[in-house]
Amino acid sequence: MAVDNATVVYFSEQVVILISCGLSFLGSLLIICTYILWPDLRSTPRKLLVFLSVSDFLSASSYAYGVWMVFKSDSVDCVVQGAISTFANTCSFFWTVAIAIYLYIFLVKSNRRLADSWVLYFHVVSWGIPLGITIAAVALGRIGYDASEVSVGWCWVRIQATDHVLWILLTGKIWEFLAYLILPILYILIKKHIHRAHAALSEYRPILARNPQSQSPSSMADLKLTFIPIIFISLRIWSTIRFLLMLVNSPVRQNPVLVTLHGIGNTFQGAANCIMFVLFTQPIRSRLMTLLCFCCHPSRDTAGDGHAPSQRGQGAETPFLAEDTP
Repeated sequence: MAVDNATVVYFSEQVVILISCGLSFLGSLLIICTYILWPDLRSTPRKLLVFLSVSDFLSASSYAYGVWMVFKSDSVDCVVQGAISTFANTCSFFWTVAIAIYLYIFLVKSNRRLADSWVLYFHVVSWGIPLGITIAAVALGRIGYDASEVSVGWCWVRIQATDHVLWILLTGKIWEFLAYLILPILYILIKKHIHRAHAALSEYRPILARNPQSQSPSSMADLKLTFIPIIFISLRIWSTIRFLLMLVNSPVRQNPVLVTLHGIGNTFQGAANCIMFVLFTQPIRSRLMTLLCFCCHPSRDTAGDGHAPSQRGQGAETPFLAEDTP
């Protein structure tokens, strides 16, 4: 494939995608900071979310650099940026699936000890496989300038490599396809289990009692179970569409709207997780508001001191699906 046929990345696209990178950067940082700031919210599911946020943080940072530079050829910083984004993006896929597996074992199998025992394996797989793939790709010279065929300005798999399609699959797409398959299945199974055993799950009773409208299946936990795979697929599908269009050499892959959606989808995951598990989680949202008020009015320190203890211990026992967890 000729590099002369490179996809043009317009300035307006750069601006939009850089804003998306910035929001994801801040969102991932906020998830990490809330975990550090409030020890009583350090449940295992939220710890896994922190590891996912670290991946999204690295991914957003490397993508932002690539979009800012809009590489035109192979260079040292192109390879470095491509390697970091390849590693971080692949880690993000693995940690997203790891969280779903943990919740499935925790809720459906009702075995917290087994779920916690899997965390070590999650680390080995979610960091180890992406690292091994990235090292192999760099060592074989497969990371570099890709003419924005499957990216938006940043570097990934060298488009001039004869086996570039294989490496695109190995360094991202095959794991993305597996996530498309695994996430909906696991979350559907979890939703079905919660619906069948709703009355027996004591950790969900306070949620239902707190909000009269949540007596229906559309409780906060239920909504999050629905939105997690939907948001993931909605963000990632645009890069998949461009990849498939590249395989058939369709000029539609260079459509500015599709390119922009691809850029936003690849860079907005950290911001989406922050919205779901920080801004839409009432206790954390309340603590952030209290902290913000304290920063604006330091004399009002009693509110901040009195809020955290009232919720201590809740998040440590249950996953982060429900509104008052973690």
